[in-house]
Amino acid sequence: MQVKKSWLERAFYAIAYELCAVMLLMLMASWLLSQDTAQIGVLALMMTTVAMSWNIVFNALFERLERLRGWARTPALRVVHALLFEGGLVVLLVPLVAWWLELSYWQAFLLDIGFFLFFLPYTFVFNWLYDGVRAALLSRLRRARAGLA
Repeated sequence: MQVKKSWLERAFYAIAYELCAVMLLMLMASWLLSQDTAQIGVLALMMTTVAMSWNIVFNALFERLERLRGWARTPALRVVHALLFEGGLVVLLVPLVAWWLELSYWQAFLLDIGFFLFFLPYTFVFNWLYDGVRAALLSRLRRARAGLA
């Protein structure tokens, strides 16, 4: 089933997704790394900014290449897309994490893997909850409109 969402809702979703992730990462990473919560919070915001910017740039370039080459969105191409996106994110984020937390590149790389492992279940759970709340709100709105009509 295809879900139709407005740009306003898409923006709300993206902001809610990132804010929840930053808050969770701040608390978990500051506890696990014995780092100041504010320092981890600023790092999380920087990482989010880099990731969102990379997402926009990478997808624009990839989609342009896709159109120029006439590629179809096959499962194999989606795997290539995901690997290139994540690889680029590692290249961008590892130096940032190493610099900000004064870690070696290896330690920053391992931490980046930890962030990746956090985001896999986080994304699944966030989307599941978001979709459930959205469906309940839309159902309530439909019932309210039907009652008023």
